[in-house]
Amino acid sequence: MTDQNRYGSIKGPYNQKSIRQRLEALFLDNLGKIVTHEMIVKVATDPETGKEPENWHQRISELRTDLGYTILTNRDRRDLKVSEYMLLTADRRDIASKRVKPTPHTWKAVLKRANDTCEWREGGIACGLKEGAIDPVGGGTVRLTPDHMTPHSIHPNSDPGNPDVWQALCGRHQVIKKNFWDSMTGKLNVQAILQAASAREKQEAFNFLLGYLSSSGEIEIVTILQSLSDSEKREALDFLRDFFDEG
Repeated sequence: MTDQNRYGSIKGPYNQKSIRQRLEALFLDNLGKIVTHEMIVKVATDPETGKEPENWHQRISELRTDLGYTILTNRDRRDLKVSEYMLLTADRRDIASKRVKPTPHTWKAVLKRANDTCEWREGGIACGLKEGAIDPVGGGTVRLTPDHMTPHSIHPNSDPGNPDVWQALCGRHQVIKKNFWDSMTGKLNVQAILQAASAREKQEAFNFLLGYLSSSGEIEIVTILQSLSDSEKREALDFLRDFFDEG
């Protein structure tokens, strides 16, 4: 198959009401074909207003976790580049379940606790972006949405009436958190965790892995690493070696 034949195409028009429905139709029209970032953005764009969406990443995540589609990326296939996706079959996994959401009262309590800001913490520092602000990194308007503190893939039935099991996250950090957990395989995405860590935490992880694979090691970020299999630890070590070689 030539490179040109490996890529899908926009066969629309895609006039479905929601972004998720339009993207689902795009993937189903291109089974076994590569769907690019440019194609996704074009189809996700509102057909009436022409507004380009800021949260299409979340909609793809929902196709995987809520509808059960196995959408592959370059993490799954070496022939896929970054920002390329592929749906091999229209079959849906049985583990897909309707995502539980907090009640309106619970969500109100979460937002009050968060002071209407994103609660994501990285290196001990809170994101703090407010609803309606402009994200200085992504450039879009911040919209806070509820997130399971325990990943949906592990505990899909979080109590909708308990604010303590929910947090408010901005769109960018929803995507980052989803990338930490691969709902398709049920495993931690070790590289995504390490990429989001600070340089100091990467150094701590690097030291731990060197120590573990020879005899021993310990540090705060290593709590996650300690639970990994030997093959996952070796994968993390390879990533960190590359990181420090580039630095």
